[in-house]
Amino acid sequence: MADASASPELGDEEEAEPGAPRLRLSRRGVVVLSALGLLVAGALGWLVFFSSALDVRSVAVQGLDSGKLTSEQVEAALGPAGAGPLARVDLDAAVARVQAVPRVARAEIWRGWPHTLRVKLVERKPVAAVKTEDGKFTQVDASGVSFATESAPPAGVPVVELALGQQANDSLGVISRPELVRAAVTVAAGLPEDVAKRAGAVRVYSYDDIQLQLSGGAVVHWGSAERTERKAKVLTALLGQKAVNYDVSAPEAPAVSG
Repeated sequence: MADASASPELGDEEEAEPGAPRLRLSRRGVVVLSALGLLVAGALGWLVFFSSALDVRSVAVQGLDSGKLTSEQVEAALGPAGAGPLARVDLDAAVARVQAVPRVARAEIWRGWPHTLRVKLVERKPVAAVKTEDGKFTQVDASGVSFATESAPPAGVPVVELALGQQANDSLGVISRPELVRAAVTVAAGLPEDVAKRAGAVRVYSYDDIQLQLSGGAVVHWGSAERTERKAKVLTALLGQKAVNYDVSAPEAPAVSG
């Protein structure tokens, strides 16, 4: 019978083999590494948020389509909100400043690392030009916002004119001039682009008597600004017929004459 002491068990062999070396840090080493990590994080934070290394150095603007608004004007509107370390720029405040520019309908702003503030904006587009008492023309967009006054109306945009009769003037206490202008702007905003280019003027004789003066001399009797979308569709169909007068004031029963 073999001597059991001459054949060590497998477990004893494994225990006899040397184990892999383990890296153990002393408490002091852990403290040192933690301190170094904090120093690195602090240095990076200072570099990004407080030093001038990553300051805003340029403003890139997209969406300047009208030729009336420049990137320099947008940058000036940003003012202090667009300066200093890029990481600390308050984007909401910057957007508010840009959208306060009359010609700007809306804006988006984001960071373009390492030194650029990027601005994408949408300019207001005029749908009508309201003739003022001093002979100038105030441009109004589809939402009824007045955003620019110039000596001439933009090309392809109808001019709103108040040509109030005695009864309409007597009713101004009920329906004011601004309300009448808004009604005319509603009509202008609802015109298809090709029709708007032909409409030289939107004349308001009363709340229920708005007329379009088309190029070539034809007149469109629109009635009130109510149901403008429907009236615009009916007018588009009627313009296939040559006439002097188009009446869409009752869109279910339109008429042409002349």
